[in-house]
Amino acid sequence: MSAKILSGTDLSAEIRSEVATGVVEMQEKHGVTPGLAVILVGGDPASAVYVNNKQRACEQAGLFSDSAQLPDTATEDEILAAVHAFNEDPRVHGILVQLPLPGGIEQHRIIESIDPDKDVDGIHPYNLGKLMQGRPDFPPCTPAGIVELLVRNGHDPEGANVVICGRSDIVGKPLAALLMQRGRGGNATVTVCHTRTRDLADVTREADILVAAIGRPEAITADMVRDAAVVIDVGINRVDDPSARRGYRLKGDVDYEAVSQKALAITPVPGGVGPMTIAMLLVNTLTAARIRIHGRHHSG
Repeated sequence: MSAKILSGTDLSAEIRSEVATGVVEMQEKHGVTPGLAVILVGGDPASAVYVNNKQRACEQAGLFSDSAQLPDTATEDEILAAVHAFNEDPRVHGILVQLPLPGGIEQHRIIESIDPDKDVDGIHPYNLGKLMQGRPDFPPCTPAGIVELLVRNGHDPEGANVVICGRSDIVGKPLAALLMQRGRGGNATVTVCHTRTRDLADVTREADILVAAIGRPEAITADMVRDAAVVIDVGINRVDDPSARRGYRLKGDVDYEAVSQKALAITPVPGGVGPMTIAMLLVNTLTAARIRIHGRHHSG
Protein backbone atom coordinates (compact mmCIF):
# COMPACT_ATOMS: atom_id res chain seq x y z
CA MET A 1 0.00 0.00 0.00
CA SER A 2 1.19 3.48 -0.79
CA ALA A 3 -0.35 6.40 1.05
CA LYS A 4 -2.36 9.13 -0.61
CA ILE A 5 -0.41 12.39 -0.53
CA LEU A 6 -2.26 15.21 1.23
CA SER A 7 -0.97 18.20 -0.71
CA GLY A 8 -1.03 21.43 1.25
CA THR A 9 0.21 23.20 -1.86
CA ASP A 10 -2.93 22.29 -3.83
CA LEU A 11 -5.41 22.89 -1.01
CA SER A 12 -3.81 26.17 0.02
CA ALA A 13 -4.21 27.45 -3.55
CA GLU A 14 -7.92 26.63 -3.33
CA ILE A 15 -8.28 28.46 -0.01
CA ARG A 16 -6.30 31.48 -1.21
CA SER A 17 -8.67 31.68 -4.19
CA GLU A 18 -11.62 31.70 -1.77
CA VAL A 19 -9.94 34.51 0.18
CA ALA A 20 -9.35 36.48 -3.03
CA THR A 21 -13.07 36.24 -3.82
CA GLY A 22 -13.89 37.50 -0.32
CA VAL A 23 -11.47 40.40 -0.72
CA VAL A 24 -13.10 41.51 -3.99
CA GLU A 25 -16.55 41.34 -2.38
CA MET A 26 -15.35 43.43 0.57
CA GLN A 27 -13.82 46.02 -1.73
CA GLU A 28 -17.00 46.25 -3.80
CA LYS A 29 -19.42 46.38 -0.85
CA HIS A 30 -17.42 48.39 1.68
CA GLY A 31 -14.43 49.92 -0.10
CA VAL A 32 -12.12 48.11 2.34
CA THR A 33 -9.01 46.06 1.51
CA PRO A 34 -7.95 43.67 4.29
CA GLY A 35 -4.39 44.39 5.43
CA LEU A 36 -1.71 42.25 7.05
CA ALA A 37 1.43 43.58 8.72
CA VAL A 38 4.41 41.38 9.60
CA ILE A 39 7.13 42.26 12.09
CA LEU A 40 10.47 40.51 11.57
CA VAL A 41 13.26 40.95 14.10
CA GLY A 42 16.75 39.83 13.11
CA GLY A 43 18.16 38.24 10.00
CA ASP A 44 17.24 34.58 10.38
CA PRO A 45 17.14 33.29 6.77
CA ALA A 46 14.26 30.86 7.36
CA SER A 47 12.14 33.58 8.97
CA ALA A 48 12.91 35.96 6.12
CA VAL A 49 11.73 33.33 3.61
CA TYR A 50 8.50 32.83 5.57
CA VAL A 51 7.86 36.59 5.66
CA ASN A 52 8.47 36.92 1.92
CA ASN A 53 6.13 34.01 1.21
CA LYS A 54 3.43 35.60 3.36
CA GLN A 55 3.76 38.93 1.61
CA ARG A 56 3.62 37.26 -1.80
CA ALA A 57 0.50 35.33 -0.78
CA CYS A 58 -1.12 38.59 0.38
CA GLU A 59 -0.45 40.27 -2.94
CA GLN A 60 -1.80 37.30 -4.91
CA ALA A 61 -5.03 37.32 -2.88
CA GLY A 62 -5.43 41.09 -3.18
CA LEU A 63 -4.65 41.96 0.44
CA PHE A 64 -2.72 45.05 1.52
CA SER A 65 0.67 44.04 2.93
CA ASP A 66 3.12 45.93 5.13
CA SER A 67 6.11 44.95 7.21
CA ALA A 68 8.61 46.22 9.77
CA GLN A 69 12.04 44.66 9.65
CA LEU A 70 14.15 45.33 12.73
CA PRO A 71 17.77 44.31 13.38
CA ASP A 72 18.56 41.56 15.86
CA THR A 73 19.91 44.31 18.11
CA ALA A 74 16.43 45.84 18.43
CA THR A 75 15.32 46.47 21.98
CA GLU A 76 12.06 45.30 23.46
CA ASP A 77 10.78 48.89 23.44
CA GLU A 78 11.58 49.22 19.73
CA ILE A 79 9.63 46.05 18.95
CA LEU A 80 6.74 47.24 21.11
CA ALA A 81 6.76 50.55 19.22
CA ALA A 82 6.46 48.69 15.90
CA VAL A 83 3.52 46.68 17.24
CA HIS A 84 1.86 49.86 18.55
CA ALA A 85 2.23 51.59 15.18
CA PHE A 86 0.41 48.73 13.43
CA ASN A 87 -2.20 48.57 16.21
CA GLU A 88 -3.04 52.18 15.39
CA ASP A 89 -2.87 51.86 11.58
CA PRO A 90 -6.42 51.62 10.15
CA ARG A 91 -5.12 49.97 6.96
CA VAL A 92 -3.90 47.01 9.01
CA HIS A 93 -6.43 44.40 10.14
CA GLY A 94 -3.96 41.69 11.08
CA ILE A 95 -0.54 41.73 12.78
CA LEU A 96 1.92 38.86 12.81
CA VAL A 97 5.13 38.93 14.85
CA GLN A 98 7.47 36.37 13.32
CA LEU A 99 8.65 33.95 16.01
CA PRO A 100 10.99 33.09 17.55
CA LEU A 101 12.30 36.47 18.68
CA PRO A 102 15.99 36.98 19.47
CA GLY A 103 17.23 35.99 22.91
CA GLY A 104 16.71 38.50 25.68
CA ILE A 105 13.33 39.63 24.37
CA GLU A 106 10.33 38.87 26.58
CA GLN A 107 8.21 37.14 23.94
CA HIS A 108 5.01 37.06 25.98
CA ARG A 109 5.18 40.81 26.53
CA ILE A 110 5.40 41.39 22.77
CA ILE A 111 2.52 39.03 22.01
CA GLU A 112 0.32 40.59 24.69
CA SER A 113 0.92 44.05 23.20
CA ILE A 114 -0.86 43.06 19.96
CA ASP A 115 -4.45 44.32 19.67
CA PRO A 116 -6.46 41.08 20.16
CA ASP A 117 -8.71 42.12 17.26
CA LYS A 118 -5.61 42.13 15.02
CA ASP A 119 -4.01 38.97 16.42
CA VAL A 120 -4.48 36.87 13.28
CA ASP A 121 -1.93 34.32 14.50
CA GLY A 122 -4.33 33.53 17.35
CA ILE A 123 -1.67 33.53 20.07
CA HIS A 124 -2.78 36.44 22.30
CA PRO A 125 -4.06 35.13 25.66
CA TYR A 126 -7.50 36.60 24.90
CA ASN A 127 -7.78 34.62 21.67
CA LEU A 128 -6.37 31.46 23.20
CA GLY A 129 -9.02 31.76 25.91
CA LYS A 130 -11.75 31.98 23.27
CA LEU A 131 -10.24 28.93 21.56
CA MET A 132 -10.52 26.95 24.79
CA GLN A 133 -14.18 27.97 25.01
CA GLY A 134 -14.75 26.64 21.51
CA ARG A 135 -15.49 30.02 19.90
CA PRO A 136 -12.24 31.28 18.37
CA ASP A 137 -12.19 34.32 16.11
CA PHE A 138 -8.67 33.48 14.95
CA PRO A 139 -7.71 29.82 15.40
CA PRO A 140 -3.90 29.55 15.33
CA CYS A 141 -2.86 29.16 11.71
CA THR A 142 -0.96 25.87 11.69
CA PRO A 143 -3.57 23.95 13.73
CA ALA A 144 -6.37 25.46 11.62
CA GLY A 145 -4.52 24.42 8.47
CA ILE A 146 -4.18 20.85 9.75
CA VAL A 147 -7.92 20.67 10.44
CA GLU A 148 -8.69 21.92 6.91
CA LEU A 149 -6.29 19.37 5.41
CA LEU A 150 -8.09 16.59 7.25
CA VAL A 151 -11.68 17.68 6.68
CA ARG A 152 -11.35 18.70 3.04
CA ASN A 153 -9.60 15.45 2.17
CA GLY A 154 -12.34 13.31 3.71
CA HIS A 155 -10.58 12.46 6.98
CA ASP A 156 -13.00 14.07 9.42
CA PRO A 157 -11.58 13.77 12.95
CA GLU A 158 -15.02 13.18 14.48
CA GLY A 159 -14.90 10.06 16.61
CA ALA A 160 -11.27 9.33 15.68
CA ASN A 161 -8.38 8.65 18.02
CA VAL A 162 -5.90 11.47 17.36
CA VAL A 163 -2.40 11.40 18.81
CA ILE A 164 -0.37 14.62 18.72
CA CYS A 165 3.36 14.32 19.32
CA GLY A 166 4.45 17.71 20.65
CA ARG A 167 2.92 20.15 23.14
CA SER A 168 4.11 23.52 21.84
CA ASP A 169 2.07 26.67 22.37
CA ILE A 170 1.73 27.25 18.61
CA VAL A 171 0.89 23.72 17.40
CA GLY A 172 0.34 20.92 19.91
CA LYS A 173 -1.76 22.63 22.56
CA PRO A 174 -4.06 24.68 20.28
CA LEU A 175 -4.48 21.77 17.86
CA ALA A 176 -5.63 19.56 20.72
CA ALA A 177 -8.14 22.24 21.71
CA LEU A 178 -9.49 22.54 18.16
CA LEU A 179 -9.84 18.80 17.66
CA MET A 180 -11.70 18.18 20.90
CA GLN A 181 -14.29 20.95 20.41
CA ARG A 182 -17.81 20.27 19.27
CA GLY A 183 -18.50 21.07 15.64
CA ARG A 184 -16.77 20.89 12.27
CA GLY A 185 -13.29 19.45 12.47
CA GLY A 186 -13.70 18.47 16.10
CA ASN A 187 -15.25 15.76 18.27
CA ALA A 188 -12.04 13.70 18.27
CA THR A 189 -10.55 11.80 21.18
CA VAL A 190 -7.17 13.48 21.62
CA THR A 191 -3.95 12.32 23.24
CA VAL A 192 -0.97 14.69 23.49
CA CYS A 193 2.48 13.13 23.81
CA HIS A 194 5.71 14.84 24.81
CA THR A 195 9.24 14.19 26.05
CA ARG A 196 7.98 12.59 29.27
CA THR A 197 5.53 10.22 27.60
CA ARG A 198 6.22 6.61 28.49
CA ASP A 199 6.25 3.97 25.74
CA LEU A 200 5.63 6.52 22.98
CA ALA A 201 5.35 3.95 20.21
CA ASP A 202 2.60 2.09 22.11
CA VAL A 203 0.61 5.33 22.20
CA THR A 204 1.20 6.38 18.60
CA ARG A 205 0.15 2.96 17.28
CA GLU A 206 -3.34 3.61 18.69
CA ALA A 207 -3.80 6.65 16.47
CA ASP A 208 -6.28 6.80 13.61
CA ILE A 209 -4.73 10.23 12.93
CA LEU A 210 -1.14 10.86 13.99
CA VAL A 211 0.28 14.39 14.09
CA ALA A 212 4.06 14.79 14.40
CA ALA A 213 5.16 18.19 15.71
CA ILE A 214 8.36 17.25 17.50
CA GLY A 215 11.07 19.23 15.74
CA ARG A 216 13.36 16.25 15.23
CA PRO A 217 13.95 14.75 11.77
CA GLU A 218 12.35 11.36 11.09
CA ALA A 219 11.52 10.80 14.77
CA ILE A 220 8.34 8.91 13.81
CA THR A 221 9.28 5.60 12.23
CA ALA A 222 7.13 3.02 10.49
CA ASP A 223 6.91 0.74 13.53
CA MET A 224 5.25 3.61 15.44
CA VAL A 225 2.35 3.91 12.98
CA ARG A 226 -0.66 1.62 12.68
CA ASP A 227 -1.74 0.35 9.28
CA ALA A 228 -4.00 2.77 7.38
CA ALA A 229 -3.42 5.69 9.77
CA VAL A 230 -3.54 9.27 8.51
CA VAL A 231 -0.22 10.98 9.23
CA ILE A 232 0.26 14.76 9.44
CA ASP A 233 3.89 15.88 9.51
CA VAL A 234 4.38 19.39 10.90
CA GLY A 235 8.17 19.22 11.13
CA ILE A 236 10.54 21.18 8.90
CA ASN A 237 14.13 20.27 9.74
CA ARG A 238 17.29 21.18 7.86
CA VAL A 239 19.52 18.14 7.45
CA ASP A 240 23.04 18.61 6.06
CA ASP A 241 23.48 17.06 2.63
CA PRO A 242 26.60 18.01 0.66
CA SER A 243 25.08 16.55 -2.51
CA ALA A 244 22.14 18.98 -2.37
CA ARG A 245 22.39 22.29 -4.21
CA ARG A 246 21.88 24.28 -1.01
CA GLY A 247 24.00 21.96 1.10
CA TYR A 248 20.99 20.67 3.04
CA ARG A 249 17.64 18.98 2.60
CA LEU A 250 14.35 19.57 4.37
CA LYS A 251 13.11 16.60 6.37
CA GLY A 252 9.93 16.21 8.33
CA ASP A 253 9.44 14.64 11.74
CA VAL A 254 8.26 11.47 10.00
CA ASP A 255 10.31 8.87 8.13
CA TYR A 256 8.33 9.60 4.98
CA GLU A 257 9.59 6.82 2.73
CA ALA A 258 8.84 4.04 5.18
CA VAL A 259 5.67 5.45 6.74
CA SER A 260 4.10 6.27 3.36
CA GLN A 261 4.13 2.53 2.57
CA LYS A 262 1.99 1.88 5.62
CA ALA A 263 -0.25 4.90 6.11
CA LEU A 264 -3.57 5.59 4.38
CA ALA A 265 -2.63 9.23 3.78
CA ILE A 266 0.36 11.44 4.60
CA THR A 267 1.51 15.04 4.20
CA PRO A 268 4.80 15.68 2.39
CA VAL A 269 7.61 17.94 3.60
CA PRO A 270 7.84 20.46 2.10
CA GLY A 271 4.44 21.09 0.50
CA GLY A 272 2.20 19.81 3.27
CA VAL A 273 1.35 21.78 6.39
CA GLY A 274 3.54 24.80 5.59
CA PRO A 275 1.46 26.25 2.74
CA MET A 276 -1.70 25.69 4.80
CA THR A 277 -0.33 27.86 7.60
CA ILE A 278 0.02 30.81 5.22
CA ALA A 279 -3.43 30.19 3.70
CA MET A 280 -5.08 30.25 7.12
CA LEU A 281 -3.24 33.46 7.97
CA LEU A 282 -4.98 35.07 5.00
CA VAL A 283 -8.33 33.59 6.11
CA ASN A 284 -7.86 35.08 9.59
CA THR A 285 -6.91 38.48 8.13
CA LEU A 286 -10.10 38.53 6.06
CA THR A 287 -12.04 37.55 9.19
CA ALA A 288 -10.41 40.40 11.13
CA ALA A 289 -11.48 42.87 8.45
CA ARG A 290 -15.04 41.52 8.58
CA ILE A 291 -15.09 41.89 12.36
CA ARG A 292 -13.89 45.49 12.01
CA ILE A 293 -16.74 46.25 9.61
CA HIS A 294 -19.60 44.20 11.04
CA GLY A 295 -18.69 43.22 14.58
CA ARG A 296 -18.46 39.65 15.81
CA HIS A 297 -22.02 38.52 15.17
CA HIS A 298 -22.13 39.08 11.42
CA SER A 299 -20.67 36.83 8.72
CA GLY A 300 -21.04 39.08 5.68
